[in-house]
Amino acid sequence: MTAGSPEVLHVGSACRDVAPDDPRGWRLGGGVTYSALTTARLGLRTAAVVGVEAEARSAAELDLLRGAGVDLMLVPLPEGPVFLNEETPAGRRQTCVRPGVPLPVPPLPESWQRATAWSMVPVAGEVSDDWVAAIPAEAMVSVAWQGFLRRLVAGELVSRKPPQASPLLWRADIVGASHHDLDPATPLESLFPLLRPGAHLLITQGWEGGLLIALGEDGPAETLRYRAAESDGEVDPTGAGDTFLAALLSTAVHHGIGGHQRRRLDLRVAAAAGSLVVEAPGLAGVADRDAVRMRMVRERVRRFVEPSAADRVGSYRDGGWRAALAASAARRRGRTAHDEVHGQHLRSG
Repeated sequence: MTAGSPEVLHVGSACRDVAPDDPRGWRLGGGVTYSALTTARLGLRTAAVVGVEAEARSAAELDLLRGAGVDLMLVPLPEGPVFLNEETPAGRRQTCVRPGVPLPVPPLPESWQRATAWSMVPVAGEVSDDWVAAIPAEAMVSVAWQGFLRRLVAGELVSRKPPQASPLLWRADIVGASHHDLDPATPLESLFPLLRPGAHLLITQGWEGGLLIALGEDGPAETLRYRAAESDGEVDPTGAGDTFLAALLSTAVHHGIGGHQRRRLDLRVAAAAGSLVVEAPGLAGVADRDAVRMRMVRERVRRFVEPSAADRVGSYRDGGWRAALAASAARRRGRTAHDEVHGQHLRSG
């Protein structure tokens, strides 16, 4: 990569989330804003192509990104996504106020085209397969899958949309989704054919942690279950998944963000960043590298990642995943794989 080129380029539309406590009546969000701010605050040279409607073009949140060092290209849209999020005892209710429109592929600066990593972060399915042609063959690609898994109709509750094959998904090296965005009973094996061999599939499961699955030619080559880093109190869960994925991608571009890193992807960094972002409203919770490292130090006494025999998207409450892990361990010969995983995650650098 040429000096001065961004190390990571994020693509997606900003959305407006209805916020009665904000004088504007809304707060700027969208995966692209959380992802870009995350990688910039972790120390990566960051650029972002952001679709914005007229009302959002002067949002203070965009100045926050610029202040963190994000180089922005704003693409004017006639309509951007707008959501109403309501927290209830049964969980979040999300209503689509407006679904927005597709994000066109603009002419990109030559230096941006040389970005090491491309982060495709739709919030409303606005990033089409047309973007695949713009991505260089040698670039690393992450896709925030949840942005393609939402059925959006103005005035209606957001509902799940079944996962579908696409050229963009097949191009991805890292694909992330929340268990909220997929039917919990979804067999993991039904998702594997949608991703290319060599890709990593991340399934976040909130306070229970999640799964990172490395795919081989004939299915998963390795499945790891990670624990969630403990938060000091959840204020706003918006953007947690996008922040986690962006931090994970950062560790593939910059090894050692969280200290000694034995694997290509460091789940410890991602989990720490994800636990911090929920502690403040909106983008205010996106942490810098020092805060992430401090959270990692606090978490280092816990065993963080273990091999897993998980077979579905949903959680494994009441010890179910532990039983699956025990069954997997019983099938193993020796402890080589276990020791490799265990050794990494008791260190903070």
